[in-house]
Amino acid sequence: MSAFLDKMRRRGGRYLGVRSAPVRPERGVFSLSFDDIPVTAWTEAGPILEEHGVTATYYVAGGLSGGQNLGLPQFTTDHLQALFGAGHEVGCHTFGHTSALAVSPADYAADLDRNAAWVAERLAGHVMTTFAWPYGDVSVGAKAVVADRFKLARGVRDGVNAGSADRANLQAIGLESRRLPGYDLEALMAGTAARTGWLVAYGHDVMDGPTPYGCTPDDLDHVIRLAKAAGLEILPVGQAWERMAT
Repeated sequence: MSAFLDKMRRRGGRYLGVRSAPVRPERGVFSLSFDDIPVTAWTEAGPILEEHGVTATYYVAGGLSGGQNLGLPQFTTDHLQALFGAGHEVGCHTFGHTSALAVSPADYAADLDRNAAWVAERLAGHVMTTFAWPYGDVSVGAKAVVADRFKLARGVRDGVNAGSADRANLQAIGLESRRLPGYDLEALMAGTAARTGWLVAYGHDVMDGPTPYGCTPDDLDHVIRLAKAAGLEILPVGQAWERMAT
Protein backbone atom coordinates (compact mmCIF):
# COMPACT_ATOMS: atom_id res chain seq x y z
CA MET A 1 0.00 0.00 0.00
CA SER A 2 2.83 2.41 0.86
CA ALA A 3 4.41 1.96 -2.59
CA PHE A 4 1.05 2.64 -4.25
CA LEU A 5 0.50 5.78 -2.16
CA ASP A 6 3.97 7.05 -2.97
CA LYS A 7 3.27 6.50 -6.65
CA MET A 8 0.08 8.54 -6.38
CA ARG A 9 1.88 11.28 -4.46
CA ARG A 10 4.60 11.44 -7.10
CA ARG A 11 1.95 11.74 -9.79
CA GLY A 12 0.21 14.47 -7.81
CA GLY A 13 3.46 16.37 -7.42
CA ARG A 14 4.03 16.13 -11.15
CA TYR A 15 0.63 17.36 -12.30
CA LEU A 16 -0.65 19.51 -9.41
CA GLY A 17 0.61 22.84 -8.16
CA VAL A 18 2.16 23.68 -11.52
CA ARG A 19 4.03 27.00 -11.66
CA SER A 20 3.85 27.61 -15.39
CA ALA A 21 6.56 29.86 -16.81
CA PRO A 22 7.58 30.75 -20.36
CA VAL A 23 10.57 29.02 -21.93
CA ARG A 24 11.46 31.08 -24.97
CA PRO A 25 15.21 31.55 -25.34
CA GLU A 26 16.60 33.35 -28.37
CA ARG A 27 18.23 30.07 -29.42
CA GLY A 28 18.10 26.53 -28.10
CA VAL A 29 19.84 25.96 -24.76
CA PHE A 30 21.49 22.94 -23.18
CA SER A 31 22.31 22.69 -19.46
CA LEU A 32 24.38 20.07 -17.67
CA SER A 33 23.83 19.26 -14.00
CA PHE A 34 25.31 16.83 -11.51
CA ASP A 35 23.44 15.65 -8.40
CA ASP A 36 24.95 14.66 -5.03
CA ILE A 37 28.47 15.42 -6.33
CA PRO A 38 30.41 12.18 -6.22
CA VAL A 39 34.12 13.04 -6.29
CA THR A 40 34.42 12.06 -9.96
CA ALA A 41 31.68 14.52 -10.95
CA TRP A 42 34.38 17.10 -10.29
CA THR A 43 37.75 15.38 -10.72
CA GLU A 44 36.79 13.63 -13.98
CA ALA A 45 34.05 15.90 -15.32
CA GLY A 46 35.72 19.19 -14.41
CA PRO A 47 38.60 18.90 -16.89
CA ILE A 48 36.22 17.89 -19.69
CA LEU A 49 33.99 20.88 -19.01
CA GLU A 50 37.05 23.14 -18.93
CA GLU A 51 38.34 21.72 -22.19
CA HIS A 52 35.04 22.60 -23.85
CA GLY A 53 34.85 26.01 -22.18
CA VAL A 54 31.48 25.33 -20.56
CA THR A 55 30.14 25.42 -17.01
CA ALA A 56 27.56 23.24 -15.30
CA THR A 57 25.32 23.16 -12.23
CA TYR A 58 26.29 21.06 -9.22
CA TYR A 59 23.43 20.23 -6.87
CA VAL A 60 24.82 19.83 -3.37
CA ALA A 61 23.45 17.98 -0.35
CA GLY A 62 25.68 19.09 2.50
CA GLY A 63 25.02 15.95 4.52
CA LEU A 64 26.77 13.82 1.89
CA SER A 65 30.06 15.74 2.15
CA GLY A 66 33.01 13.51 2.92
CA GLY A 67 30.84 10.40 3.03
CA GLN A 68 29.78 7.58 0.74
CA ASN A 69 26.75 7.30 -1.52
CA LEU A 70 26.05 4.40 -3.88
CA GLY A 71 29.40 3.02 -2.74
CA LEU A 72 31.30 6.05 -4.03
CA PRO A 73 33.19 8.78 -2.14
CA GLN A 74 31.40 12.09 -2.17
CA PHE A 75 32.76 15.61 -2.50
CA THR A 76 34.65 17.48 0.20
CA THR A 77 34.55 21.17 1.02
CA ASP A 78 37.74 21.61 -1.01
CA HIS A 79 36.04 20.11 -4.07
CA LEU A 80 32.99 22.33 -3.61
CA GLN A 81 35.07 25.48 -3.26
CA ALA A 82 37.19 24.54 -6.28
CA LEU A 83 34.25 23.98 -8.62
CA PHE A 84 32.52 27.12 -7.38
CA GLY A 85 35.72 29.09 -7.92
CA ALA A 86 35.91 27.71 -11.47
CA GLY A 87 32.58 29.37 -12.27
CA HIS A 88 30.19 26.45 -11.92
CA GLU A 89 26.80 27.02 -10.33
CA VAL A 90 26.08 25.47 -6.93
CA GLY A 91 22.40 24.64 -6.38
CA CYS A 92 20.43 22.98 -3.61
CA HIS A 93 19.71 19.24 -3.28
CA THR A 94 18.48 19.36 0.36
CA PHE A 95 20.91 18.73 3.24
CA GLY A 96 20.12 15.11 3.93
CA HIS A 97 19.43 14.04 0.32
CA THR A 98 15.85 13.92 1.56
CA SER A 99 12.90 12.51 -0.34
CA ALA A 100 9.92 14.86 -0.40
CA LEU A 101 7.75 11.81 0.21
CA ALA A 102 9.48 10.89 3.48
CA VAL A 103 8.92 14.03 5.59
CA SER A 104 6.36 16.76 6.19
CA PRO A 105 6.58 20.06 4.28
CA ALA A 106 7.71 21.76 7.51
CA ASP A 107 10.54 19.26 7.98
CA TYR A 108 11.46 19.60 4.33
CA ALA A 109 11.70 23.37 4.79
CA ALA A 110 13.95 22.89 7.83
CA ASP A 111 16.23 20.61 5.81
CA LEU A 112 16.48 23.27 3.10
CA ASP A 113 17.37 25.86 5.74
CA ARG A 114 20.12 23.61 7.03
CA ASN A 115 21.59 23.15 3.57
CA ALA A 116 21.43 26.87 2.85
CA ALA A 117 23.37 27.64 6.03
CA TRP A 118 25.89 24.86 5.38
CA VAL A 119 26.64 26.08 1.86
CA ALA A 120 26.73 29.77 2.78
CA GLU A 121 29.31 29.05 5.48
CA ARG A 122 31.60 27.33 2.99
CA LEU A 123 31.05 29.54 -0.07
CA ALA A 124 31.30 33.02 1.41
CA GLY A 125 27.57 33.58 1.80
CA HIS A 126 26.49 32.06 -1.50
CA VAL A 127 22.71 31.89 -1.90
CA MET A 128 21.47 28.98 -4.01
CA THR A 129 18.71 29.94 -6.45
CA THR A 130 17.96 26.62 -8.16
CA PHE A 131 17.00 23.22 -6.77
CA ALA A 132 16.96 19.57 -7.86
CA TRP A 133 14.59 17.02 -6.32
CA PRO A 134 16.43 14.09 -4.68
CA TYR A 135 15.33 10.84 -6.33
CA GLY A 136 13.03 12.96 -8.47
CA ASP A 137 10.47 12.69 -5.64
CA VAL A 138 7.99 15.57 -5.68
CA SER A 139 5.04 16.02 -3.32
CA VAL A 140 2.43 18.76 -3.58
CA GLY A 141 3.29 20.13 -0.14
CA ALA A 142 7.04 20.17 -0.70
CA LYS A 143 6.54 21.67 -4.15
CA ALA A 144 4.93 24.74 -2.60
CA VAL A 145 7.85 25.08 -0.17
CA VAL A 146 10.43 24.77 -2.94
CA ALA A 147 8.60 27.12 -5.34
CA ASP A 148 8.61 29.85 -2.70
CA ARG A 149 12.34 29.51 -2.05
CA PHE A 150 13.90 28.92 -5.45
CA LYS A 151 13.56 30.41 -8.89
CA LEU A 152 13.20 26.93 -10.33
CA ALA A 153 13.45 23.25 -9.51
CA ARG A 154 14.68 20.50 -11.81
CA GLY A 155 13.00 17.12 -11.85
CA VAL A 156 13.78 13.84 -13.62
CA ARG A 157 10.85 13.45 -16.01
CA ASP A 158 12.13 12.96 -19.57
CA GLY A 159 11.56 15.79 -21.98
CA VAL A 160 12.54 19.11 -23.52
CA ASN A 161 11.25 22.32 -21.95
CA ALA A 162 9.75 24.42 -24.73
CA GLY A 163 7.10 27.12 -24.91
CA SER A 164 6.29 26.86 -21.23
CA ALA A 165 7.31 24.63 -18.33
CA ASP A 166 6.60 23.99 -14.67
CA ARG A 167 9.37 26.00 -13.01
CA ALA A 168 8.90 23.88 -9.88
CA ASN A 169 9.61 20.62 -11.75
CA LEU A 170 11.51 21.14 -14.99
CA GLN A 171 11.83 18.21 -17.35
CA ALA A 172 15.28 16.72 -17.95
CA ILE A 173 17.10 13.71 -19.37
CA GLY A 174 19.36 11.36 -17.44
CA LEU A 175 23.04 11.40 -18.35
CA GLU A 176 23.15 7.94 -16.82
CA SER A 177 24.36 4.58 -18.09
CA ARG A 178 20.95 3.05 -17.37
CA ARG A 179 19.16 5.68 -19.50
CA LEU A 180 21.58 6.75 -22.22
CA PRO A 181 20.96 3.76 -24.55
CA GLY A 182 17.28 4.72 -24.72
CA TYR A 183 17.89 8.24 -26.02
CA ASP A 184 18.53 9.43 -29.54
CA LEU A 185 20.76 12.24 -28.31
CA GLU A 186 21.41 13.71 -31.74
CA ALA A 187 17.67 13.95 -32.41
CA LEU A 188 17.04 15.43 -28.95
CA MET A 189 19.63 18.14 -29.56
CA ALA A 190 18.31 18.88 -33.04
CA GLY A 191 14.74 18.97 -31.75
CA THR A 192 15.70 21.37 -28.96
CA ALA A 193 17.29 23.69 -31.50
CA ALA A 194 14.31 23.48 -33.87
CA ARG A 195 11.80 24.18 -31.09
CA THR A 196 14.01 26.88 -29.55
CA GLY A 197 13.72 24.94 -26.32
CA TRP A 198 15.78 24.09 -23.28
CA LEU A 199 17.23 20.64 -22.71
CA VAL A 200 18.56 19.89 -19.23
CA ALA A 201 20.64 16.80 -18.45
CA TYR A 202 21.47 15.39 -15.03
CA GLY A 203 24.06 12.87 -13.95
CA HIS A 204 26.08 11.71 -10.98
CA ASP A 205 29.47 9.96 -11.18
CA VAL A 206 31.70 10.30 -14.24
CA MET A 207 34.16 7.42 -14.66
CA ASP A 208 34.98 4.33 -16.63
CA GLY A 209 32.66 1.61 -15.35
CA PRO A 210 30.12 4.08 -13.92
CA THR A 211 27.23 3.24 -11.63
CA PRO A 212 23.78 2.96 -13.28
CA TYR A 213 23.34 6.63 -12.32
CA GLY A 214 26.58 7.87 -13.85
CA CYS A 215 28.30 8.05 -17.20
CA THR A 216 31.75 7.64 -18.70
CA PRO A 217 34.05 10.56 -19.55
CA ASP A 218 33.51 9.73 -23.23
CA ASP A 219 29.73 9.97 -22.72
CA LEU A 220 30.10 13.44 -21.24
CA ASP A 221 32.42 14.59 -23.99
CA HIS A 222 30.05 13.18 -26.61
CA VAL A 223 26.94 14.93 -25.30
CA ILE A 224 28.74 18.29 -25.17
CA ARG A 225 29.96 17.86 -28.73
CA LEU A 226 26.43 17.00 -29.90
CA ALA A 227 25.01 20.10 -28.19
CA LYS A 228 27.60 22.30 -29.85
CA ALA A 229 27.03 20.68 -33.25
CA ALA A 230 23.30 21.39 -32.92
CA GLY A 231 24.05 25.06 -32.26
CA LEU A 232 22.77 25.01 -28.68
CA GLU A 233 24.02 27.51 -26.16
CA ILE A 234 25.45 25.65 -23.16
CA LEU A 235 24.73 27.33 -19.83
CA PRO A 236 24.32 26.34 -16.17
CA VAL A 237 20.70 25.96 -15.11
CA GLY A 238 20.45 29.23 -13.19
CA GLN A 239 22.18 31.27 -15.88
CA ALA A 240 19.95 29.79 -18.56
CA TRP A 241 16.88 30.72 -16.53
CA GLU A 242 18.12 34.28 -16.02
CA ARG A 243 18.78 34.60 -19.74
CA MET A 244 15.20 33.59 -20.52
CA ALA A 245 13.75 35.83 -17.82
CA THR A 246 15.44 38.88 -19.32
